[in-house]
Amino acid sequence: MPSKPIEHIVVLSGAGISAESGLSTFRDAGGLWEGFDINEVASIEGWYRNREKVLDFYNIRRKQAASAEPNPAHKALADLEKEYQVTVITQNVDDLHERGGSSDVIHLHGKLREARSEEDPDVIVDMGDKPISIGDEAPDGTQLRPNVVWFGEPVPMVSLAAEKVSSADLFIVVGTSLAVYPAAGLTDYTRPNINKYLVDPGTPELYSYDGWTHIQESAVSGVSKLTKKLLNRDYE
Repeated sequence: MPSKPIEHIVVLSGAGISAESGLSTFRDAGGLWEGFDINEVASIEGWYRNREKVLDFYNIRRKQAASAEPNPAHKALADLEKEYQVTVITQNVDDLHERGGSSDVIHLHGKLREARSEEDPDVIVDMGDKPISIGDEAPDGTQLRPNVVWFGEPVPMVSLAAEKVSSADLFIVVGTSLAVYPAAGLTDYTRPNINKYLVDPGTPELYSYDGWTHIQESAVSGVSKLTKKLLNRDYE
């Protein structure tokens, strides 16, 4: 039993939770994503080399994400808000957590449904599922680009995410291999002796599994079971 009442749950989610809504991850396809070389379409260098190719890739992904539906894992995490303050930190660029009912979501890597100024990351336009084309301008007159964090770019939300993790009474990691930094480093910010759960059918790259409860199941199966326990205040 925890030494003090659990009030704030923080969840770190990755591609594994979106995969069960039908959204694929490039790690499943040998570096190819929808037939694109990931280094060409998800890096700042790729953007400067071929903006049209990058836009084509994200236009496909934006359409796919808009047509996907939240799965029971997304909805189960939202259900935790009935009993707890819940912060979801996601590496995913879809909005399935929000559409599943979660009210406090931090997107480490940006949002597919948004575009931003090529020059000013604070100038953001909500695109919904619409495509971005060469010549589409942001309000500041520059070319619109996807509002996602590419390889070679800083991750501006990571400091806020670390602050949230450090305040958590209970920490859940779901659907991530913990191989992508700085997101994977967030596990180092947990306070000592809190309950920590890892939901993943594989073996994510934790430095040590000491203090973790590993639920070796898919996101839908594992999260559904875990949230049911937590709603009953069962932390064992």
